[in-house]
Amino acid sequence: MEADLQRRVQRYGWDKAAAYYEQFWGMQLKPAQDLLLAEAALEPGDRVVDLACGTGLVTFPAAERVGPNGRVVGTDISEQMVVTAREEAKRRGLAAEFARMDAEALKLADAAFDVALCCLGLMYVPDPGRALAEMRRVLVPGGRAVAAVWGARKNCGWAEIFPIVERRVASDVCPLFFGLGGGDALKATFDAAGFEATRAVRIDVVLEYRSAEDAIGAAFAGGPVALAYARFDPPTKEGAHAEYLESIEPFRKGPGYAIPGEFVVASGRRPG
Repeated sequence: MEADLQRRVQRYGWDKAAAYYEQFWGMQLKPAQDLLLAEAALEPGDRVVDLACGTGLVTFPAAERVGPNGRVVGTDISEQMVVTAREEAKRRGLAAEFARMDAEALKLADAAFDVALCCLGLMYVPDPGRALAEMRRVLVPGGRAVAAVWGARKNCGWAEIFPIVERRVASDVCPLFFGLGGGDALKATFDAAGFEATRAVRIDVVLEYRSAEDAIGAAFAGGPVALAYARFDPPTKEGAHAEYLESIEPFRKGPGYAIPGEFVVASGRRPG
């Protein structure tokens, strides 16, 4: 897909998903978020930028860890995600800042941050290496970057959502969604972006949903196919729901589902 088109798909798709994102993914993504924050080893006073911040699920704990003497800036390509996160920060009384930005062209000064984070955002970027280069640019020498992505496709039981949608409407949501999750791909991308002391950690998780309705909501309304899903008429939605539930039937657990997943978290330091 042409890069500008892919960015527009991501922007308006996540605008659609913003209202449902935490409801369906808040707990399911927590293992990746916790591991990313552990790898980041934030300290009081750190200056942190959180790319693809969404509704602030990583930004807020980061702000709490760096404290009043630190600074946290969350960026996202979706205006609605940024608005939602900004309102929640105000409600919590946190000084986190939020702005809509393209991860591949951050409107931030060179060497302005100690830590750069990106939790489950690089899969959607047309050029992940460019986004990592931007993370490197805004870090001080010796500053650290940490990113999380979904793992290998074969280890993510919900992955049939993409072909199910594509059979009904050409969405081109993320042509290489699982590309960074296989083998050493994420670490290699860090290396190519100029980071040093890179490492990667892979973890298995289980995504638990209490009902078929919750599993459907996560897959279609609260995730990366939300824009394409919004174009479905009622019969198309019904057919897609049935096909998706059939794909996750092996993971049924009583009235709900326990769907396997995998995350990869990589980190590195800016030289100097």
